[in-house]
Amino acid sequence: MNASALEQPQLNLLCTGDQASWEALIGAHQDRMLNYLYHLEGNYDDALDLCQETFFRAWKGIKTFKPGEDLLPWLYTIARNVQIEKHRRKQHGQFSLEEALEDHGFEPAVAPENPQRSAESVQSVERVREALLELPEEYRSAVVLRFMDDMSYEEIAGVQGVAVGTAKSRVFRGKEHLERLLSGKVMVE
Repeated sequence: MNASALEQPQLNLLCTGDQASWEALIGAHQDRMLNYLYHLEGNYDDALDLCQETFFRAWKGIKTFKPGEDLLPWLYTIARNVQIEKHRRKQHGQFSLEEALEDHGFEPAVAPENPQRSAESVQSVERVREALLELPEEYRSAVVLRFMDDMSYEEIAGVQGVAVGTAKSRVFRGKEHLERLLSGKVMVE
């Protein structure tokens, strides 16, 4: 059983609106959801709004959750749907890798040691951001979930509502597309 599985006693408390249970659930998963949404949005305030909407929708839909199921894919699915709906209402494509550059291998191969290298690093960050924005949304989401949130292909499939093979394909094609877009533009490790 996964550590984020939600069992019947805890689910019952959430279904009755128990404030302490909701505070515990949000406290346990808010940072992860916020980080995911920030990587998709590139704007902290927008990500915070979407994160709040994610937990509001989780609160409204908790009675549809099945006891014993893994909570994280369910929350990621809600977050993804909230983010997609935002962009359907308002075409606004931003993506940020500020944190991911340090944490997940998209940083320049040589650490900046002087102002010129520092400027080149900033340019590399911008090129990666622009390249990610060029990816189709399903590839961008799959790449973010795999390499920034360290999700398994099975979890990505659950979040995106597709077969595991499709999730693998989206990650592979997203990486391939990024490599083509960045070839010769950014040094990546």
